[in-house]
Amino acid sequence: MTVIASALDPADAEYAEHRAAMLEKLAVLGAEQAKALQGGGEKYVQRHRKRGKLLARERIELLLDPDTPFLELSPLAAWGSDCPVGASMVTGIGVVEGVECLITANDPTVRGGASNPWTLKKAFRAHEIGHANRLPSIHLVESGGADLPSQKEIFIPGGALFKHLTRSSAAGVPTIAVVFGNSTAGGAYVPGMSDHVIMVKERAKVFLGGPPLVRMATGEESDDESLGGAEMHARTSGLADHLAEDEHDALRRTRRVVARLNWRKAYADPDPLTVRPPKYDEDELLGIVPDDLKKPFDPREVVARIVDGSDFDEFKPLYGTSLVTGWAELHGYPLGILANAQGVLFSEESQKAAQFIQLANQRDIPLLFLHNTTGYMVGKEYEQGGIIKHGAMMINAVSNSKVPHLSVLMGASYGAGHYGMCGRAYDPRFLFAWPSAKSAVMGPQQLAGVLSIVARQSAAAKGQPYDDEADAALREMVERQIEAESLPMFLSGRLYDDGVIDPRDTRTVLGLCLSAIHTAPFEGARGGFGVFRM
Repeated sequence: MTVIASALDPADAEYAEHRAAMLEKLAVLGAEQAKALQGGGEKYVQRHRKRGKLLARERIELLLDPDTPFLELSPLAAWGSDCPVGASMVTGIGVVEGVECLITANDPTVRGGASNPWTLKKAFRAHEIGHANRLPSIHLVESGGADLPSQKEIFIPGGALFKHLTRSSAAGVPTIAVVFGNSTAGGAYVPGMSDHVIMVKERAKVFLGGPPLVRMATGEESDDESLGGAEMHARTSGLADHLAEDEHDALRRTRRVVARLNWRKAYADPDPLTVRPPKYDEDELLGIVPDDLKKPFDPREVVARIVDGSDFDEFKPLYGTSLVTGWAELHGYPLGILANAQGVLFSEESQKAAQFIQLANQRDIPLLFLHNTTGYMVGKEYEQGGIIKHGAMMINAVSNSKVPHLSVLMGASYGAGHYGMCGRAYDPRFLFAWPSAKSAVMGPQQLAGVLSIVARQSAAAKGQPYDDEADAALREMVERQIEAESLPMFLSGRLYDDGVIDPRDTRTVLGLCLSAIHTAPFEGARGGFGVFRM
C-alpha cells in the first residue's frame, strides 16, 4: 500500500513538452562540461602526451577499481569567469582497492596545473567533503603552484589546504600524494604533509624554490634533479616513500598503499542483492519538471523513480500538503525525504518539516531535500498567522540537525525557502542541481517588479514625474540579469552546488553519496535545537 501509484503519462503532450525542454538543457550542459574535459586545449594536451604523460582523468581511471563509478565533483567550477571551465583540477569520489577515496588531480594542460582562485575554492570544497565523510584522500600532483598573476587571491587563503591535510592525518584519515611532475613552492607541502608519498622517477620535481629562485635568493647554482628530483627525495631527503619507474607504476604502488591501510567504513554497506529497483523507469524523470517553473508538479513522481521499490511511507500526508515528507530507502540506505509540492511554504509546511527533521534525528536517518520552492508565503494574513516564526522553526531545525543532509535542486529554489530546504549555506554533505533548477533571492519578474515599485514610490514622494519607458527598460534589464544569474551553470561555476546532473542519474548519484556518508559515524541531535517560537 506504500508503493507510490504514478499518475505520469509518457504519452501525454505536456510530458513530451517537458521532456523536450529538459533534453535541450542537457545538450547545453553537455557542451559546457565538454570544455572541462578539453583541459587547456588540443595544443597543450598533445604537448603533454608527447612528453609520455597521462592526462588527469586517465590517471584517475587507472587508479580506480575496474568497472567502478567515479562521482566527479564541481566539474563546472570557474564557469563564466576568466579561468578555464573546471578550474585546472579534477575532484571526486572513487573506489580504490575497495576503499572509497576522495581524489584530486591537477590538470597540467592548463597553465602547467597552476592554481587559480577557483582551483582553490574547488580544492577547499573537496577537502570539506572528505573531512565530513572521513574519506581517505589521494592527491595526484603536477602543479607549478600558484598562478602568479592572481597570487593576491591565492596566497593568504591557500595556506588552509595544508591545514586540511594535517588535520585529516591527525584525525586518523589517511592522506596520499602521488607526484607526477612539478610540485613547487607551496605545492611542495602537499607531499610534505601527506602520510604516504609516491614520486615518479625522472619526472617528479619537489622543491620550495626552483633553480632560478635559489640563484636569486642565495647565488647557488643547482639543477632540478639534485635540488628536488624523485631519486634525491627517495635516497637522500627521505620525502618520497616510494620511487616509481613511471606513471603506471606510481598508480600501481598507490593502489598497494591503499590496500594496506586497513581502512574500514563505520557502517556496513547494504546487501545489493536485497535492494529493489524503482518500479518506474528513470528515463521518465526527464518529463516531470515543466520548463515554466511557475507550473507546479508532483514531487512524488520523482520520489517514485529514485527510491527502492518506489516504496514511500508518507508522513502527515493531509497536513501542510505543499511539502511532501516521508520515509524510504535508496540503494538499501534508510532516508527521510522532504520535497516541495506546490512551491510555496506556509506555516503548516514549516511546522511539519521541523517535526519531521526532529524525528529523523531521533532515528539517526539521513535527510534528502528535493527543492522546488518559491519561498515562504507573504501577505498580511500569513504574517499575522506567524509565518516568520514558523519559517524560523523550520530553518532552526535544519540548522541544528546532526544527521547528514543531501539536497537536489529540481526546480525553483528561491528566497528563504532555499535556506529552509538546506541550501548551500546550511552545509548539506552534497548538493546537486538538475538543468531545470533556478536559484536566487526571488524570481526575476518579482525582483524587477519590486525595484520598479520602489522607484515609482520614490519619484512620487519627491513629486517628480515617473518615466514609464525607462521603467520598462529597467525591468527588462533586471529580469535578464537575474534570469542569467539564477541558472544552474552560473551557480555551479561558483561552487554553490557540487555539480549539475542528468535527472536520470539522480538515483545513482545519491546512492554514491549515501555510501560515502556511511564511511563516517553520525548521530542525530537528541535536543539542542535552540528555542522554537511557538
